[in-house]
Amino acid sequence: MATALHNLSDYNSECVPSAEGMHFGIVVSEWNSEITEALANGAHDTLIKNGAREEDVCVMTVPGSFELIYGAARMVKSQRFDAVIAIGCVIRGDTPHFDYICQGTTQGLASLNKDAQIPVVYGLLTCNDMEQAEMRSGGMLGNKGDECAITAIKMVDFARHMKA
Repeated sequence: MATALHNLSDYNSECVPSAEGMHFGIVVSEWNSEITEALANGAHDTLIKNGAREEDVCVMTVPGSFELIYGAARMVKSQRFDAVIAIGCVIRGDTPHFDYICQGTTQGLASLNKDAQIPVVYGLLTCNDMEQAEMRSGGMLGNKGDECAITAIKMVDFARHMKA
């Protein structure tokens, strides 16, 4: 498993552009909130640590992971942000519901990312159990929110270079 070989919170700060002047939307699922709040805090703190101002980071919640698609789309449509980070956590259960939510959310966010004028960063944990989610939300494997924030900064920088 790739994550076991890489801590999600590790990055070379010298390779990360400054987030100064960048505006970020973070849409967070309330489902599995102990995990998603940790992911959102990781993303928020990493954006601030890399130069974003507090007032340039907007965090909003939606009920579940499937609703991340609508929340991210509305953030994109608002034209207030340079990138949107979608954060959620789905944990496998006893029914195929897990597969439908993960697949639908992934396809919806991928489609939005392809069609939007700004980057939409995929921060959906799809875990077999709570332990895996905890390990990826600030535990032994780091915090996926940190990784999402670095991705957002790099993608905004990429988009700005493409405009130049």
